[in-house]
Amino acid sequence: MNKQQFIKAFAEKANFTQKDAGIAFEAMAATIAETLKAGEKIQIAGFGTYELKKRAARNGINPLTKQKVAIPACNTPVFKFGNSFKDSLNG
Repeated sequence: MNKQQFIKAFAEKANFTQKDAGIAFEAMAATIAETLKAGEKIQIAGFGTYELKKRAARNGINPLTKQKVAIPACNTPVFKFGNSFKDSLNG
C-alpha cells in the first residue's frame, strides 16, 4: 500500500474526504517529526512508540571501490509496535 492508497483507505474508515485525510496524515507526520527533533519520545497506548536512537560513528566499505569510508554519527527514527497491537494481528 502506498501513501495515496493509505490516505484513501483512511478517509473511508474515518468518513473524511480524501483531502481532509491527506491534511490529517501530513499533520500527524509533521507532529511526529517535530516531537522527535525536540528529543521527546511518543508513546501511543495500544499502538507503539516512536523515538530517536543515536547511531555511533563507524567505518564502512564502499562496495564498488572497496575503499574504507567514515560514516558519521547520526540520529535514526525508530518505531516499535506495542504488544497489544502485535497481539491483534496474531489473534
